[in-house]
Amino acid sequence: MPEIRSNPVTGDWVIIATERARRPEEFTQKRHKAVLPPLAPECPFCPGNEAQTPAEQFRVAAPGGGWLVRSVPNRYAALTPEGTVERHVNGFRTCLDGIGLHEVILETPAHNLTMALLPLSQLEQVLQTYRHRFRAFYKDRRIEHVILFKNYGEAAGTSLIHPHSQIVGMPVLPSQLRARLEEALRHWGNVGECLYCRTLDEELRDGTRVIAQNASFAAFVPYAALSPFHIWFFPKRHSADFGDVTDNQLADLAAVLREVLLRLYVGLEDPDYNFVIRSLSPQEGAVKYFHWYISLIPRVTKSAGFELGTGMFINTALPERSAEFLRGVALPA
Repeated sequence: MPEIRSNPVTGDWVIIATERARRPEEFTQKRHKAVLPPLAPECPFCPGNEAQTPAEQFRVAAPGGGWLVRSVPNRYAALTPEGTVERHVNGFRTCLDGIGLHEVILETPAHNLTMALLPLSQLEQVLQTYRHRFRAFYKDRRIEHVILFKNYGEAAGTSLIHPHSQIVGMPVLPSQLRARLEEALRHWGNVGECLYCRTLDEELRDGTRVIAQNASFAAFVPYAALSPFHIWFFPKRHSADFGDVTDNQLADLAAVLREVLLRLYVGLEDPDYNFVIRSLSPQEGAVKYFHWYISLIPRVTKSAGFELGTGMFINTALPERSAEFLRGVALPA
């Protein structure tokens, strides 16, 4: 019989379609991916083409010269960095000037790598760059919210193949985050505990949906996962601010993130995916009711009329079986 599970973090009801559920291996991406060269002369993100990108904002230098990670303004930015934020009201209609920050974080000089295949030390450098740019964006008083995200593959909305992530600072608080804050604050008011810490405790105690963990982080498929192989990465230390993460914790995050991405890469044959870091600002880092985390969504299914019409989700993969499948993937030595 199908189940309708409640996701307390998002406030969503999710239909777990047990009678339509597919075996985890059936979500494998059965398509050919072109073999990429380590350097593509036409790619603006490849070494030697630095002049094709806007002025570099941050760099992790390579020991022998060149770079390991770069952050540059997005040439096709969603928001403009110039100006002040003004609100304009015309009767019923309200708008703000489109002021904000938008950068592209180039994760490696190698054109043909994916994050799943990056050396662990390189992934640590990427995460340290995330933290640096996250903190830097919040120093701009015009910025109300900063989002870090990665689009990997055509189904996830990427337009350039070279490994990269993006960071956007905007002058408004997005509705998705407001909704999560409301759920978290409601739980805190009713129970007096962090909803995220409780969720993590319950998942670790149950164990059936946990994929990987270490001293600082745990990765698991939520009980009411919104889609197949939807994965959350929770820090074990309570903090509402991603910018508060330490170097040692970033090393642990790199290890868990790389393991999970590699399990997806091998088990589902390199699926397209999105991930996003959901966090409050450094000024709000001490709040007791919210907990920053990473949400990763492999693009192995598509939303249709039911999801668009109801805001609910139908998940045709049992979360417990998805986690079990990923735990059982044999990783290369």
